Amino acid sequence: MTDRRIVIKAALGCGIGAMLPELTLAQNDPRNARPQVGDRLVFADGDQKGALITLEALRVGGQPVTAIPKDAASGVVRDGSRLNQILLVRLDPARLQGDTAERAAQGVVAYSAVCTHTGCDSFSWTPEKQSYKCPCHDSEFDPADGAKVIGGPAPRRLPALPVKVIDGQLVVAGVFTGRVGATAN
Repeated sequence: MTDRRIVIKAALGCGIGAMLPELTLAQNDPRNARPQVGDRLVFADGDQKGALITLEALRVGGQPVTAIPKDAASGVVRDGSRLNQILLVRLDPARLQGDTAERAAQGVVAYSAVCTHTGCDSFSWTPEKQSYKCPCHDSEFDPADGAKVIGGPAPRRLPALPVKVIDGQLVVAGVFTGRVGATAN
């Protein structure tokens, strides 16, 4: 019986050991890295996927855009993790409340595109309320007030990502203000 346990443990150890190089490579892959200061924001999907997002591409009060960061120096698009998806919307700067204005660039605010409730990453826009709504469980977030929860079961606001405009392009100006993704139960 003891010999069998030793063989099983050795086999499990070898299996895990064989996976370690792949896990290490995945962790060190720049495509998986969170947005870095200086990254440019590019369209995450659609006809313009991968194209740089300019200030002119976002209309005040218009539909939000899903973006992902792109390393300006290397050109690496950080699309290896869905946690890098970012919701961008341009609001009237006069509507921005609290420290939201400090993180915004000419009314453009950026938030994690992963819901803090169960991790869904598909939001809809409610134009009349100018709010994000997660269709999974109807959590709503107010982008003008730090993406605070204004309805539904989400336990916390969406983490914000500070942005700035350089040469007309949207650029990451800081790190997410909180942990991205769903709250662990």
